[in-house]
Amino acid sequence: MRRSLSVLPLCVALVACGTPREQCIARETRDLRVVDRLIAETEGNLVRGYAFEDITISRIVWVRCDPIIAPPPVDGAPIPAPAAPRLCLGDEEETITRPKAIDLGAERSKLAGLKAKRKELSVAANRSIAACQKAYPE
Repeated sequence: MRRSLSVLPLCVALVACGTPREQCIARETRDLRVVDRLIAETEGNLVRGYAFEDITISRIVWVRCDPIIAPPPVDGAPIPAPAAPRLCLGDEEETITRPKAIDLGAERSKLAGLKAKRKELSVAANRSIAACQKAYPE
């Protein structure tokens, strides 16, 4: 999951830089691409026999705190020594991926539903692509 999110800004930048025709086609086929990704993920789960899930673990760790700033010295008083670094408790989060048990029957049913939805979206996407090509000839 983390890898796909790190590529997201690049993909958005590339779509934003495309021609109006490419932007139109990308916009109209977004749902089809999402369903294709879900089909690939579900097929992988069936082949493996289990799924992956991302979980976020929060831990308490010692972190360096900002030093306490002393008030400015009064005229004629010595300059105070700098404050020693302090440690405070802070939160640290880490996202890990771990295996997750799945119901293989439900996963097969989900895959069948996704494939049926893909057929519907494919027909609609073909019409939308033709409309985009007509609206934005190259």
